[in-house]
Amino acid sequence: MKLKAIINEAEEGGFWAEVPALPGCFTQGETLKELEANLHEAIEGWLLAAEPVDEIASGRILEAAV
Repeated sequence: MKLKAIINEAEEGGFWAEVPALPGCFTQGETLKELEANLHEAIEGWLLAAEPVDEIASGRILEAAV
């Protein structure tokens, strides 16, 4: 599975990122390397905590292989 993340520089230093495809999936890191590691952990945690969704607002079925 490939997901895109938006990476931003934090005002106080370091970086923070969000994954638009996973609402509420955010993380931060002091370096880009730390951010990348934290991002993998945040995505994994989000996917493990997510409740299965069979229908989305438009009434279509969403199926994702991970």
